[in-house]
Amino acid sequence: MNRETRFWTVMFLCGSLFLAYQSFGTNRGVGQQFVVRVDATTGKIIPPTTDAAAPAVKTVIYEPAAKDDPEAIWSFSRTAGIWIAALLTLCIFSYLYRDNVCYKLAESIIVGVSAGYWIVTNYWEVLIAKVLVKLAPDVARYAFLPDTPADAKADYLYVVPVVLGCMVFCRLIPKISWMGRWPLAFVVGTTAGLKLILFLNADFVRQVRSTVLPLVVFSASASGGSELDLIQSIKNIVIVISVLSCLTYFYFSVEHKGLVGRISRLGIWVLMISFGASFALTVMGRITLLTMRLQFLFDDWLGFVRI
Repeated sequence: MNRETRFWTVMFLCGSLFLAYQSFGTNRGVGQQFVVRVDATTGKIIPPTTDAAAPAVKTVIYEPAAKDDPEAIWSFSRTAGIWIAALLTLCIFSYLYRDNVCYKLAESIIVGVSAGYWIVTNYWEVLIAKVLVKLAPDVARYAFLPDTPADAKADYLYVVPVVLGCMVFCRLIPKISWMGRWPLAFVVGTTAGLKLILFLNADFVRQVRSTVLPLVVFSASASGGSELDLIQSIKNIVIVISVLSCLTYFYFSVEHKGLVGRISRLGIWVLMISFGASFALTVMGRITLLTMRLQFLFDDWLGFVRI
């Protein structure tokens, strides 16, 4: 056993002993979750009882509760979920050390669960709710979705996307694999046409409209007249100058010398500030995710934050 293996073995044993002490030697416990039983009809809390003569409740929902709540009961499913989530989180964090079996196991579980979730979701929301309901509403109402309207009529136009969807699987058969190009071409062409209109409206027309701003802005005063809004005027001037300098930087028909060169250099600064702000926003989002995971480990699992 080399030095590195001994170090991580000792760290693992220390962590295990700490979890054991936190679980059995303190009042906080580790990952223990408690719930209260609530009557879904009346919204009242149902106290825990072992009396067989107590009236039965048809619909019961379980709400999270504190450990010291006298009406709270320990939830095995929620506690097991907290432990599984915490262990998978630690497995993902183990990649900071190096690639290992724990990280690969957690990665495979996440990918597999995600794939299974989307398969089930697409089955019910696409194949059943959008295909079977449109082609055979009576069958869908009888076998899958009882809430299907009784007056729903079949729309056989949906046979076209069903056929195109089935043609995608022709890629698995070498002799007729060429038929799988037709649905892909239809999807790519339709998506390109729709996205082109959306991008022109969002990234071009609205950007131009938002840039055409008055350089001098007047606002209503308390006396009923108008006065110069200095702050908004400065904002509009900065926006217009920044846009024009960026456009000048990408204008290559004129050599960037003299006044044009100075304006294009200002455009470089504007671009660098924009890219830096975008990168900082992305980093802040990732740090927020990291903070949420650490809060989950130290609060929901270990119970350090709450008392």
